[in-house]
Amino acid sequence: MSAAFPVTLNEDDVPAQPLPLFAQWLEAAVAAQLPEPGAMTLATATLDGVPAARMVLLRGFDERGLVFFTNYRSRKAAELDGNPRAALVLFWSTLHRQIRVEGAVEKVSEQESDIYFQSRPFGSRLGAVVSPQSEVIAGRQILDSRMAELLQIYADREVPRPAHWGGYRVVPRLFEFWQGRDSRLHDRLRYRLDENSHWIIDRLAP
Repeated sequence: MSAAFPVTLNEDDVPAQPLPLFAQWLEAAVAAQLPEPGAMTLATATLDGVPAARMVLLRGFDERGLVFFTNYRSRKAAELDGNPRAALVLFWSTLHRQIRVEGAVEKVSEQESDIYFQSRPFGSRLGAVVSPQSEVIAGRQILDSRMAELLQIYADREVPRPAHWGGYRVVPRLFEFWQGRDSRLHDRLRYRLDENSHWIIDRLAP
């Protein structure tokens, strides 16, 4: 990481809506050839407020929201079923940048899940079938044995998407863009939706 922070983030220079800036920053991370530029921390909470966080991968975004995929029987899915709100963080230390996103969560359509599932590598599709994600298992051999069975079954045919595997979309009501600067006086610009669904831009103290 370099010592200097040459880039600034100013209200007068950013778009009126957050998605173009989000796309620009993500493209910069891709162009910088950073490992897993779409890696995000996903934070959820139970109905009684117990938090949990883990890493997921951004698999698409548009004006509707940010999409990731998972097992619908996992812990994160159970928490989202009971409390369909989440927070995301994308952090690129080399670029001195961070984006926070908060919003409601909804499942994507079955068609969207089918299309993405079939785009995954063969082994990843089998892995989604094999793994009872978040459940306690007796040992690694449970997974390896099941994988060996499925390799035989699906050697010459398509792997269907399991009904318990699919996508979620975080529908943002807040974006916060953080740009590192010297003396830890960083730039923080927040986009938030008002009651009329207009984006308001605020500068936050670092």
